[in-house]
Amino acid sequence: MIRWVVAIFLMLMVFSGLLPFLAKLGLGRLPGDIRFTLFGQAFCLPFGSTVLWSAVAFGLAELVALTCLFCS
Repeated sequence: MIRWVVAIFLMLMVFSGLLPFLAKLGLGRLPGDIRFTLFGQAFCLPFGSTVLWSAVAFGLAELVALTCLFCS
């Protein structure tokens, strides 16, 4: 459980920095992404995008693990 919390926290940090670039792809606007303005500055907490990318990364890791010839 703690691994998921750490993974989501790290993904939130990465998405916060990359959000201006990823917004062109529609990320940061998924259901579950929170946008708000505080003291004149816009903030975004991309929870939905983080879950989506975590699922994609997990799927790729599983695919690599299934097709890896040298993994035991």
